[in-house]
Amino acid sequence: MRTFAGLLLTLAAFATQADTLNIIDGQRERVIPVTIGYPTDPSSCLVTSPCPVAVISAGYRVPYQQYQFLSEPLNTQGYLTVAVDHELENDPPLSRTGDLYQTRIENWRRGAQTLDYLQRELAKKFPEYQFDHLTLIGHSNGGDISAWLANENQPYVSAVITLDHRRVSLPKRSDVRVLSLRATEYPTAAEVLLSDNEQQQYDGCIVTIPDSKHMDMSDYGKPEIKQQVAAVVTGFLAHQPCHEIKALR
Repeated sequence: MRTFAGLLLTLAAFATQADTLNIIDGQRERVIPVTIGYPTDPSSCLVTSPCPVAVISAGYRVPYQQYQFLSEPLNTQGYLTVAVDHELENDPPLSRTGDLYQTRIENWRRGAQTLDYLQRELAKKFPEYQFDHLTLIGHSNGGDISAWLANENQPYVSAVITLDHRRVSLPKRSDVRVLSLRATEYPTAAEVLLSDNEQQQYDGCIVTIPDSKHMDMSDYGKPEIKQQVAAVVTGFLAHQPCHEIKALR
């Protein structure tokens, strides 16, 4: 194991060009595991011409590396992907009783702080990537974390993609593009999503995947659903209009 400038290199050189790192947040006394997936052609990413970055936050109790159905096509499209482990051994469990919005705020704030720290730390280590224009991707509770951070008006958030998150309202910012994919298994409060008018106003797109379940939006999902989700995400990142994105289902 090598140590350098706050990073502990624990695993390296997956077949898909990935590294697993432990990022040390000394102030909060957190060691944050992340898996970095590199673009297919990393040599094309330069300080003078940086490549885009997508940060992936897992659903609660879903292993954070179980979103390769998204990270691999993003790597093919030139993205650096950062899969984040938000669940450390000493963290309190996610609340399951009471007013879940109120009782889970602590979890979402902690997750947003983690993403904010990673943005600053990884930007120093990977100057050839666009950490000042992040795409945040989150499934379930990871989507709530991503939306929470975007609602803090951080200037480095350029897009938010949520996969069947259910509780934190999507950002309403003219400078942040929004995509939310919805499964048909569980209901979501109306105020969490963007209305039709808000989708027009804030460059947002809400896409329901027919006959899909909550866990289909992870590597555990049905192949045909994962294929649809990946197609919608890549279409959104290619700046296709919402009506064209919906046709990709």
